[in-house]
Amino acid sequence: MTDKPLTGRTVLIITVSAFSVIIGVNLVMAFLAVDTFPGLEVKTSYVASQEFDPRRDAQEGLGWVVDSGYAEGELMLNFRQANGGTVVPRDFTVLIGRTTEARDDIRPEFTGYAGRYTAPVTLGRGKWMMLLEATAEDGTPFRQRLDLFVKG
Repeated sequence: MTDKPLTGRTVLIITVSAFSVIIGVNLVMAFLAVDTFPGLEVKTSYVASQEFDPRRDAQEGLGWVVDSGYAEGELMLNFRQANGGTVVPRDFTVLIGRTTEARDDIRPEFTGYAGRYTAPVTLGRGKWMMLLEATAEDGTPFRQRLDLFVKG
């Protein structure tokens, strides 16, 4: 049995192959990251920052607390006051999806009364994000992001 000597050409081939794999994986990951990015949240961050404090103060003035849950294909929302009283929003919408991509985003249709609402939704296991946008009877907007963990 004869061992071949390690030549410069062999080392070059090994090095170029290793870097080719690394660069190839980086390109694939970069493409997937850009392809699944949902986009900008606001058009101009400066304008959004100027409106943030008044909106936050108005929303905190409502004193609303929203509880959420998911079981057996049903998404549940419960609006209430911090002191336990019932809250009935004038209207509300929910966008639910994965935190990393917009492909699976859905807007479920809720039914219910007295601050308790349900919607039939089939969610896979893992982490989900709900963006709740509601309006109080006096027109005050209420926005909240709720995280939801679905066990398999």
